[in-house]
Amino acid sequence: MTYDLAVWEGERPDESNAAVTFSALYDQYIGRDDPRLIPPTPAITAYVESLLDRWYEMGDPRDVDDTSPWSDAPLMSNAQGPIIYLAMRYSMAAEVSAACAHLAAESGLVCFDVQWNQLRPTATES
Repeated sequence: MTYDLAVWEGERPDESNAAVTFSALYDQYIGRDDPRLIPPTPAITAYVESLLDRWYEMGDPRDVDDTSPWSDAPLMSNAQGPIIYLAMRYSMAAEVSAACAHLAAESGLVCFDVQWNQLRPTATES
């Protein structure tokens, strides 16, 4: 079982439109049938690199204690254009999803909690 977040570049939608915005971005970039990859934007690339500075990639040989929170690898392969879809171990979801949401807010990105079908708070919201 995984805990999933989506993080994207762009305007933060109203809460009432967040799920629609997520679905449209997911369909356009992640869930599409075209097998050609769309390179992640510089902002998404920087976000993923920041995540990997904090936690090992799944399967990284340096992760001898199996502390990687990700459920697949490479993490960058989940990024397409302005969006990344993050799947993490459910057992680590509370800490990791909060840190991912905080880093997204600090980076000017939008974080959407797929389980709760709602936006995660920004750095200035409680």
